[in-house]
Amino acid sequence: MTHLVKMIDRLTHCRVCAAPWTKYNGMQPGRNGTATAPGQFPQSWRRSMKKAHRTPRVAVLVEMSRAHGRGMLEGISQYAHRHGPWAIYHQERTLRDGVPAWLATWDGDGIIARVETRRAIQKIRRMGLPMVDLFSWYPPPGVPTLKVDEWNVSRMAAEHLLERGFRQFAYCGFMTAEFSEQRCQCFVRYLAEQGYAVNVCGWRRRRRGRVTSLEVGGLARERQLGTWLRGLPKPIGLMACNDICGQQILNACLENGIAVPDEVAVIGVDNDVLVCQMALPSLSSVELDGVGAGYAAAETLDRLMHGRRRIRDCLFKPLTVVARQSTDAVATADKDVVAAAQFIRRHAVHGIRVWDVVETVALSRSTLERRFADTFGHTVRAEIDRIKLNRVRELLTRTDWTLQQIAADAGFAHLEPLCRLFKRRAGLTLGQFRKKSLGKSS
Repeated sequence: MTHLVKMIDRLTHCRVCAAPWTKYNGMQPGRNGTATAPGQFPQSWRRSMKKAHRTPRVAVLVEMSRAHGRGMLEGISQYAHRHGPWAIYHQERTLRDGVPAWLATWDGDGIIARVETRRAIQKIRRMGLPMVDLFSWYPPPGVPTLKVDEWNVSRMAAEHLLERGFRQFAYCGFMTAEFSEQRCQCFVRYLAEQGYAVNVCGWRRRRRGRVTSLEVGGLARERQLGTWLRGLPKPIGLMACNDICGQQILNACLENGIAVPDEVAVIGVDNDVLVCQMALPSLSSVELDGVGAGYAAAETLDRLMHGRRRIRDCLFKPLTVVARQSTDAVATADKDVVAAAQFIRRHAVHGIRVWDVVETVALSRSTLERRFADTFGHTVRAEIDRIKLNRVRELLTRTDWTLQQIAADAGFAHLEPLCRLFKRRAGLTLGQFRKKSLGKSS
């Protein structure tokens, strides 16, 4: 018994009880080599332990003034509700707002930021917290960035104009804005691959400006814009870098007596519904996946806050083209083809057949098919299917309808033909497309 007591007494004083880098002396190692009393932890350790057991605090510096920003906020909220809870710190802001003052003393766990200056992004980075960048103009090293897939944005805009028979094209944007320059390059490259040239309009500054300042500057250049528009060959399909630019182009066309969409068809980017509907005529636009981007940003931040460090940047693809009056045209002098195309766009989802289209014009089926193919590059049947599939994609993305309901609304008598056609054209099943569009994992 005496021997056992002596062993226990020695164990209580041996170095096993201390950290490997210090000799046990009744004190514990603290911050910067200092020591704390027995039974206490250093302040930094106590703070880390406290954070590990609390609800994550996330600062979201994303604007509410634009549709794309509001979509991102919705996506972040969806992720937080499904995988949280999170305590989200957010205030009403615009894209041009800097870093809020309260962030300097904020005790948080992670930041999702969409700020447009290098100074602001560096200031946030110096806080040393996990961070995700949603603006991507000045991506700091080591910070995951979510970017718009500009190639697919430009491809969708170009294909939309091509489908309406346009064979002359133009682009207008803010040439010191990175997103505008990238969209211009992609639009020009895609159409060059199809054998078409693009007229480009843009005003350059000596240095990069803020998006809002560039948009305000566009209002002051309406006279120059009108001169450029008058000199374009007609009819022409024109891509604007975003909806604000698109609205400015439509105003310039109105002031200069240029018919939209018959002479100039205009498509923007963002699908900011208020901007697009206030435009005269209403503006067609490529809809970005703001909700999906916000959801992905929140998911990325969650992984960072749990210790993941090697996370790649990612692209998020646009959703669809929302067609409105500014591109509701058929760029051809063939009135029979125009009548046929307009009939298809109005009635494709009602289950029409090729013969129903032929009966609307004073042509034989073979003649209509030949003229239609000369204008659009595909058959009447293919155009009907294209309109119906566009409706299917819209319903898959925007509703929670069953596949049977979607098939019926898009003009399919049965679900099976739709499934075969969709898989052949899209390379995905209906269910796979829906999950991918909503940013969900199967």
